[in-house]
Amino acid sequence: MPVTTTTAAATTARAGAPPGGGDLSGGRWESILRHDVPASIVVFLVALPLSLGIAVASGAPILAGLIAAIVGGIVAGAVGGSPLLASGPAAGLTVVVAELVAKFGWKVTTAITVGAGILQILFGLSRIARAALAISPIVVHAMLAGIGITIALQQVHVLLGGTSSSTVWANITGLPSQIVHAQPGAVLIGGIVVVTMLLWKRLPPKWSRIPAPLVAIVLATVVSLVLPLDVKRIAIDGSLFDAIALPTLPDGQWSGFVTGVLTIALIASVESLLSAVAVDKMHKGRKSDLDRELIGQGAANTVSGLLGGLPVTGVIVRSATNVAAGAKSRASAILHGVWLLLFSVFLVGLVEKIPYAALAGLLIMIGVALVKLAHIRLAHRTGDLVVYVVTVLGVMFLNLLEGVVIGLLVAIALMVWRVVRSTVHAEPIESVTASGVEPGTVRRWRVSIEGTCTFLSLPRLTRALAAVPPGVDVNLELTVDFLDHACCEVIEEWAERHQASGGTVVVDEIGTHAMAAAVSAPPKRHPVATLARGLAPWGATQQGSGPSGDDHTGTDTEACRPVMDGIAQYHRSHAPLLRVHLDRLGGGQNPHALFLACADSRVVPNVITGSGPGDLFTVRNVGNLVPEAQADTSMEAALTFAVEELDVAAVIVCGHSGCGAMGALLDNGAVGSPVGAWIAHAEPSKLAHGDGHPVARAAAEAGFDERDQLGMVNVALQMRTLRHHPLTGRAHAEGRVEIIGLFFDIASGRVLRVTDTGIDYLDPDGATAPRAR
Repeated sequence: MPVTTTTAAATTARAGAPPGGGDLSGGRWESILRHDVPASIVVFLVALPLSLGIAVASGAPILAGLIAAIVGGIVAGAVGGSPLLASGPAAGLTVVVAELVAKFGWKVTTAITVGAGILQILFGLSRIARAALAISPIVVHAMLAGIGITIALQQVHVLLGGTSSSTVWANITGLPSQIVHAQPGAVLIGGIVVVTMLLWKRLPPKWSRIPAPLVAIVLATVVSLVLPLDVKRIAIDGSLFDAIALPTLPDGQWSGFVTGVLTIALIASVESLLSAVAVDKMHKGRKSDLDRELIGQGAANTVSGLLGGLPVTGVIVRSATNVAAGAKSRASAILHGVWLLLFSVFLVGLVEKIPYAALAGLLIMIGVALVKLAHIRLAHRTGDLVVYVVTVLGVMFLNLLEGVVIGLLVAIALMVWRVVRSTVHAEPIESVTASGVEPGTVRRWRVSIEGTCTFLSLPRLTRALAAVPPGVDVNLELTVDFLDHACCEVIEEWAERHQASGGTVVVDEIGTHAMAAAVSAPPKRHPVATLARGLAPWGATQQGSGPSGDDHTGTDTEACRPVMDGIAQYHRSHAPLLRVHLDRLGGGQNPHALFLACADSRVVPNVITGSGPGDLFTVRNVGNLVPEAQADTSMEAALTFAVEELDVAAVIVCGHSGCGAMGALLDNGAVGSPVGAWIAHAEPSKLAHGDGHPVARAAAEAGFDERDQLGMVNVALQMRTLRHHPLTGRAHAEGRVEIIGLFFDIASGRVLRVTDTGIDYLDPDGATAPRAR
């Protein structure tokens, strides 16, 4: 992405931007009036029917849903750490609350809510909010799906004019009888809600901005009042203030009470934190303080329980609506609670006009929406479908807490199974002599051991080793991140027996000496890989002698030993893998690009481009220069051969940070020497840098020093030279060759694109991450 700079003024402006919920100075009220007030009205219209429906599904008093919605909006919005998260009663807790109400009664359930709120505050103060995110997302998704199916099965009975049972199995078995005795009026009203919500999202945007739940409930209520239908309606006993009641502690059953507190606290915390993280991805303002958000949610639950309300969580449906409606600060969430309060005081009589069947239709749609096909597909792709299914069934047929615990245990078991797995493979390799491959002659075998090698892998390991015939030469490639002494002993004992049979065994411990460590100390994980061994310098992989631990040449001097050891490593590990590719290249080359790089030893073209043999036609010189006026015969020969004979598609010029040639050019060094005569070809780059070339300015803004700025300008000017060159310029003009500039920042390992006017980072985090030094 393009390089941008951040000034102190811009940083201050962003810090005070409305999305962060910070000090907005003079623009605070203007922003609230312009953005937050309209957004809060939209959220209020969404929250109103949802709060009523959730109260009905929970078996709680109707006004308890409104109390929770008011407290969630005002208290959680003001105290919480997620500025755009809208809180209130959540569908995810309906099953739990319904069970608690059936077991303890409503007033004791509110006491459980108070206890859960206090526990959440303690969670937030202890700063363990992120620990709640350690729960597998698949388990959370499955938990919500199980709740959604449970709600839908309950409310189908209500939509058909009957009453739901307390268990999923009873609701399933009783459904045929309920369908036979369905009440047409209730089915019509509930069907209107379902159809409206299904069709509303298909309307033009100007219509779909109005919340579908509100439209569906209003339309169904109007139809129920106009037509002569006998449907059961919501009954409210008293006003909002009459519904406020202090909680009551249980008379016995304290273990169930404590379990309820823990269940509400944990589920509400996890759902709120996951919602806060999801909302953070929807906007570019200040992100959530998760510990503070837990404190805010705990405060809201404490107040809601004390006033006789339902448990409160951060709700993703309201929050997504809040962001989509243009909210910029926490004022929107707070105001939506204020509007709910005003409605509950002055217009609550309207609620009594709403049929139960209408809320049942709404709840069925909410429940179905909790079962997301995207989550099921994700579980299938990642191999976690069994975790998903087990959790869903546990939530449905046991209870929510037991279902989640079982799901977590299955997820942990699956994770352990994957972690302790190792891949062991033994295969014959055709013998290779000076005259080439001897077809049908097998004198060498390769045994590859990858992954985590513990005693659990012994059956697979011993089976593979037993397949190797006696008397053959064996390369044992050990690419493990964990090796215990049991596997180490098996390998060593097998190697001794095999060598006694006349064969040889070369153990190639790629990355670390894992076998030596396995018998000298408790086993530990070694983060290594074959690829890393292939890319690392000699000094990181060679331990004074050959990789096998033997001095294989006998006559190597210290100067050539690293080269010989590296060749031996290549023959053991990489040559067999590359042979099939090199065989295709035996008849000639067909590279994609000419790659002009500096001669600096730290720049490895195939590594930084992820290419292999045959991909790049590489030319290297000091300073990656293309002398003007065709002054260098070697460079001209390379360009001619690449463009006319090899027909390359691109010519790439690659500079690098800390270039000695650019340093000498800046300091006027090496004058009178061959190096000085050569880098004189870069004088135009020095002049362009001194004249304020745009590439130099972009590099300076990105934090590069003067030498690296000159290196990037030099790449830009070599590109210009190539575009004016008689050969490459014509090919470029005809569209046969693209000319590209790159810059390798050695300290950070990043590759940048150099253009005529600036630089672009080619990795997602390049423009924001600090440069390593």
